[in-house]
Amino acid sequence: MEFLYENLLDITWQQVVMWIIGGVLIFLAIKKEMEPALLLPMGFGAILVNLPNSGAITEHGPITVLFNAGIANELFPLLLFIGIGAMIDFEPILTNPKLMLFGAAAQFGIFMTMSLASIFFPLKEAASIGIIGAADGPTAIFVGNELLGADNDIMGAIMVAAYSYMALVPIVQPPVIKALTTSKERRIRMQYKGRKISKLTKILFPVFVTVIAGLIAPDSVALVGFLMFGNLIRECGVLGSLSETAQHALANLITLLLGISIAFQMQAEAFVSLNTLLIIGLGLFAFVFDTAGGVLFAKLYNLVSKEKINPMIGAAGISAFPMSARVIHKMGLKEDPQNFLLMHSVAVNVSGQIASVIAGGLILSLF
Repeated sequence: MEFLYENLLDITWQQVVMWIIGGVLIFLAIKKEMEPALLLPMGFGAILVNLPNSGAITEHGPITVLFNAGIANELFPLLLFIGIGAMIDFEPILTNPKLMLFGAAAQFGIFMTMSLASIFFPLKEAASIGIIGAADGPTAIFVGNELLGADNDIMGAIMVAAYSYMALVPIVQPPVIKALTTSKERRIRMQYKGRKISKLTKILFPVFVTVIAGLIAPDSVALVGFLMFGNLIRECGVLGSLSETAQHALANLITLLLGISIAFQMQAEAFVSLNTLLIIGLGLFAFVFDTAGGVLFAKLYNLVSKEKINPMIGAAGISAFPMSARVIHKMGLKEDPQNFLLMHSVAVNVSGQIASVIAGGLILSLF
C-alpha cells in the first residue's frame, strides 16, 4: 500500500499530458479509423511508458528491448518496406512514365521545411525534421537515426509527426488542393490508356530502380533496396505465398511492433516540450508544401502540354501509399461522378514512394 502511495506521488503533469495524447491517438484509431494498426499501439504505448516507474522501459524492459532491436538499428522500417514493396503494383507508372515527374515535384516540402527548420535547429536536426514531409514513417526513422542517433531527444516528435500526418491525409490534403485549384480544373477527365506490361519488364524494373537510386544516392540503397525487393517478390511469380505473407502478415506485425516501440521515444521528460510543438508545426508545414508542390507542378505542366491532366493528381506524389491516391480519387468523383482518377493517382503515389526514399538518401549524402 505504501508503494502504491509513493507511485501516485511520482506522477508528473507531463505524464498526465502524455496519457491524454495517448488517449487521443487511441480515439483516432478506433473512432475515426485513422491508421488503427499504427495509432492504436502508439497511443497505448504512450500511456505504458509514462506510468510512474514503468517496468516497460527499464534497461531490460520489453519496450526498451523492442526499441533497441527494431528501431535503433532501423530493422523494423526496413522490414516494413518489404511489405510495402510487395503491396505496390508499378504497372500504372510503367504505363505512363511521365507521371513520375509529379512524384518528384511533391518532395518540394521536404527541402522547404529543412530550410525553415534550420532557423530553429542545428542543420542535421533540421534535415531530419524536413524528411517528415515525405509522409513516410520508415524513411523518417531511417534518416533521423542515421543523422542524429535513435536516442536523440527530438526523434520521438519526428516519429510521431511523420506517422500522424500519414493518418491525417484525408483531413490535411483536400483543403490545400481546393485552395490551389478551380472547380473546372478539378473536373478535368483523364483517360487511362492502359497497356499490357510484360512480366520481364515488371521483374527488371525493381532491379533497375535499385541500381539507379544507388548510383544517384548511395545512402538510399537500404531503403530503396528493401522496397524493391518486396516488389520483386510480388512480380517474380514463383513466391506467391511469400508475397501474400509480406503484404499482410509481415506488414501488419511490423507495423504493430513499430507503433508500440516508437512509444519508447514518447517519454514525458523529453517529449513534452516547446521543441515538440515546433516540430509538429513544421511537419504540418512540410505536408502542406508537399501537397502544394505537386498540385502547382501539375498546373505548370498544363500550361505547356496539349494533353491536360487533372492537377489534383499531383498531390498524390507524397509517399502516403495508398491513402493519398484514394483521397484524390474520391475528390474527383465528388466533383464529377464520371471522373475516375484512381489509376492516375496511384501511379503518382507509387512514384512518390520512390522519390521520397531517394530524397532521404540525398539528405543523408549531403549531411
